[in-house]
Amino acid sequence: MLQNMTDEDISTVAVTGAHGKAGRAAVAELLAHGYRVLACDLAGPVGRNTDLGAPTMRVDLTDYGQALQALTGADAVVHLANIPEPGMYPPAETLNRNSAMNHNVFLAATALGLRRVVWASSETTLGLPFGDDGGTLRYAPVDEAHFPHPSSTYALSKVLGEAAAAQFAAWSGIPFVGLRLTNIFTADEYARVPAFWDDPGSRKWNLWGYVDARDVGAACRNAVEASSVGSVNLVIAAADTIMRQPSAELLDEFFPGLERRGSVAGHQTLLAIDAARQAIGYVPAHSWRASIPS
Repeated sequence: MLQNMTDEDISTVAVTGAHGKAGRAAVAELLAHGYRVLACDLAGPVGRNTDLGAPTMRVDLTDYGQALQALTGADAVVHLANIPEPGMYPPAETLNRNSAMNHNVFLAATALGLRRVVWASSETTLGLPFGDDGGTLRYAPVDEAHFPHPSSTYALSKVLGEAAAAQFAAWSGIPFVGLRLTNIFTADEYARVPAFWDDPGSRKWNLWGYVDARDVGAACRNAVEASSVGSVNLVIAAADTIMRQPSAELLDEFFPGLERRGSVAGHQTLLAIDAARQAIGYVPAHSWRASIPS
């Protein structure tokens, strides 16, 4: 069993889903901090001279052999390749493909003896979408204990991934970190934010949460470098909400009488990030408020 591994053991990181929002941010963050990156994706340009700045392989991770090849030569993997949201494909395809990709990457990481597995779980495991036609919101801020409450096969694929990660970590001694990512925004997408303000109900589905892609990249690196053991799963969100209204007012209007566990002062996030701060040192550095007057 592998024990007492540190970031000093890790110099090469495989990144799956490298051409997605999270993938691009993770690759950029890792390269900026001196890591060698082996990128792969089922879409986007491939070869040694892609716009990612890292060699990129075309890989279908639903095939175990291809997953094994993609991770060969890496010390750790940041696994971000999945169907990214519900509704893009038929429910069965979403469940089957996401589960196959996750399980193949976990199997390959274990077979190769990687030092650490970081992977994209989802905020949807916590019960999203919240609201009239969605999941039941039990309290706020929502933290890691508000789990498992999948309301789609997409969310279920992530719940099953977290269960599998716990077993692979126990079998192998490899630390696994699942990042329960909320709605990712790139800097140029913040221009969309004011359109939400006149209809705050349109964003109650995830408690007005968001996260900057650059902070997702940092979270991936933090997780690679963390000293965690076993399998942990952490909410990754911005420090604030995407709305102008204070968080307490939003809860009063859309979830009256809801139990509040902890502070909801100012515009603070209602997707709690305290555990991520403690476990991997995650401190979000970016907000839409820096570029758009509220």
